[in-house]
Amino acid sequence: MKSTFLYFILLFPLFIFSQKNITGIVIEQNSNNERVPLFGANVFWLNTTVGAMTAADGSFKLPYDTSYEKLVISYIGFRTDTLLIDTPKSIFHVLKASDDLGEVTLSARRKPSATSYLSSQNITTISSKELLKAACCNLSESFETNPSIDVNFTDAISGTKQIRMLGLTSPYILITTENIPSIRGASQAYGLSFIPGTWVESIQVTKGAGSVVNGFESIAGQINAELVKPTTDHQVFVNAYGSLNGRTELNTHFNTQISDKLSTGLYLHADNRSQKFDRNNDSYLDMPLVKQINIMNRWQYANLQKGLISFLNVRYLNDEKQAGQLSFNPKTDRLSNSVWGSEINTRRFEVSGKFGYVNPNIPYRSLGVQVAYSDHDQASYFGTNQYDISHKSIYSNVVYNSIISDSRHKIKTGLNATYDQYNELVNSQVYSRTERSAGAFFEYSFDNLDALNLTAGVRMDYHNLLGTFLTPRLHARYTPWEKSAFRVSFGRGTRAANIFTENQKLFASSRQINVQSSGGTIYGLDPEIAWNYGVSFLQGFILFGRKADLTLDFYATNFENQVVVDYENPYEVSFYNLDGASYANSFQVEFSWNLMAYLDLKTAYKFYDVKTQYFSGKLKKPLTSQHRYFANISYEINPEKGESIWKFDATFNWLGKQRFPSTSMSPEDYQLPTYSPSISTLNLQVTKVFSDSFEIYLGAENVTNVTQKSPILSSENPFGSNFDTTFVYGPIFGSTFYTGLRYKLN
Repeated sequence: MKSTFLYFILLFPLFIFSQKNITGIVIEQNSNNERVPLFGANVFWLNTTVGAMTAADGSFKLPYDTSYEKLVISYIGFRTDTLLIDTPKSIFHVLKASDDLGEVTLSARRKPSATSYLSSQNITTISSKELLKAACCNLSESFETNPSIDVNFTDAISGTKQIRMLGLTSPYILITTENIPSIRGASQAYGLSFIPGTWVESIQVTKGAGSVVNGFESIAGQINAELVKPTTDHQVFVNAYGSLNGRTELNTHFNTQISDKLSTGLYLHADNRSQKFDRNNDSYLDMPLVKQINIMNRWQYANLQKGLISFLNVRYLNDEKQAGQLSFNPKTDRLSNSVWGSEINTRRFEVSGKFGYVNPNIPYRSLGVQVAYSDHDQASYFGTNQYDISHKSIYSNVVYNSIISDSRHKIKTGLNATYDQYNELVNSQVYSRTERSAGAFFEYSFDNLDALNLTAGVRMDYHNLLGTFLTPRLHARYTPWEKSAFRVSFGRGTRAANIFTENQKLFASSRQINVQSSGGTIYGLDPEIAWNYGVSFLQGFILFGRKADLTLDFYATNFENQVVVDYENPYEVSFYNLDGASYANSFQVEFSWNLMAYLDLKTAYKFYDVKTQYFSGKLKKPLTSQHRYFANISYEINPEKGESIWKFDATFNWLGKQRFPSTSMSPEDYQLPTYSPSISTLNLQVTKVFSDSFEIYLGAENVTNVTQKSPILSSENPFGSNFDTTFVYGPIFGSTFYTGLRYKLN
């Protein structure tokens, strides 16, 4: 049965009809002379319904017939170009921004973040322009101006930010770098802070179960970060950053073209915080001391005539954090019970490559290969608790693309395999395991840009610890009328919970660890399995003569099985398999409006209903706000002149009350109310662009200086039974002011 299924997947593409095709890449050259791929540009044959939409890298494929002569390429805010095509070939085309058209002048801008009207999946693309609205020092801080992602602190010690989507934390989100899984396993807790913001060209946020091509682990959605390319990035780029909380950063990019086909880039990131702060006078550092060195060497090879393109990345990271009491000295107080302190030291090395081939004679057929290796070592302790983890990982994926009959019917099929070796030390207990998986997938897409898009996929995987299982997923988009998109989706996800590395905040407390085995294969627990269902509606319209759009989303995630993380006993944290219901329902309404030229408003309201069956009853997910409100307003002065530009950005977040884990068993002095108070924060930033090469920015986070009072329970007795740093619902540091500069040389 299994072998028949695999043979079907591998041989099916051989039975498709032969047809000539053209391929190409569409890019823009912006005011900074950057070459940026255009995602979502329309490419179609004039006077036909045969067309396609460009992918995230600007690429497209279209069938060719001798009756087709004129190829139209269009994108909102850019001139529409018509190309004469007389033979199947590969093209590389640069779209130019809209300009004077004679008697009538049309002006439009590419939105810094936008949801596609045409894709079957609910994908929001965040461009580099959107990322510049905030300091965006690393990937975990890249979502401050995006309402679909929630950013929260995990504890009162490490300063680590964790993201949520659809009410679920990051372990339930597949996080990839150029579609290669990157934030997983040992890197779950801190990995988002290991990707500098200046390295990111764009981010694609997909709600709901993702594509089967990317694996079986995605449950709530997928976040994919596209990195800057040596061929389109600046020859020299420098970003220097400093804040009044003692944090300084330096980012430098150096790119060079070795030949007409080969380019390389060297990317350096240094992060340092050596100044101690204790604004709330609890004797603990409000923010950890940090030293990070992050180096990446990136190679890009492109030979469009032969249909070849490839990338090779080599990266090394060294990250050191120190937290705890002000008087803590790691040389004398390490793992002692005299002064409470913590160190988290991480070394990571990784190599990844992507290799693509498009048959020049049959351009609609292509083959892609992805490979990655990572070696992650973390040595850490929290007071007297010790946690070390070593994780070696190998990932490989082979994807074959083709069409059936014409470009409206596309298929992807392939194989992938992963290898993960874990070694963990939890105080005196050693946990070791090796995971191996191999899978095959098949995905069919129907693309009729006028009305209907559909993507249906299935994959079968064998995992040495999880067994053999199927993963079906479906996404569909229907356009009932102009400027609208109605989407539905469903899909299944399976994952192995890494209970210690995903919940490292538990070590910064006096809680005892209680793993209640159910006879499963990983920590004695069974794998997590969930179904995600989603409905979304997007409508664009004109409001008082200006463009606006409204988005309504509802997604439900239902767990067949879940590893429950139970903090309801203040003296322990328990891990056990779900016995009952667990679900996360998410509703979001988002409104965007261009109020006037270069003045944009984005606002959103979110409602979460996230509940799990604990031993003590069916309860709301702790420290998860049921109601959230978001607003962002941005304004630019003199953008049409290309110089002396002023940019203003303001972001407001309001979070409703959040349920605390129960403290009813604690002494009265350490008992908390059932819910936290609601909180709101305001971030501001001003950017002055002096020229294409130089700009400076000033900003403030949490301008209103909102802070959580007494974030550490029993802070005066860190080695007592009531010490706990995990009850964090809001900012600890207060207002943070920062400044920085960007220098670019093309």
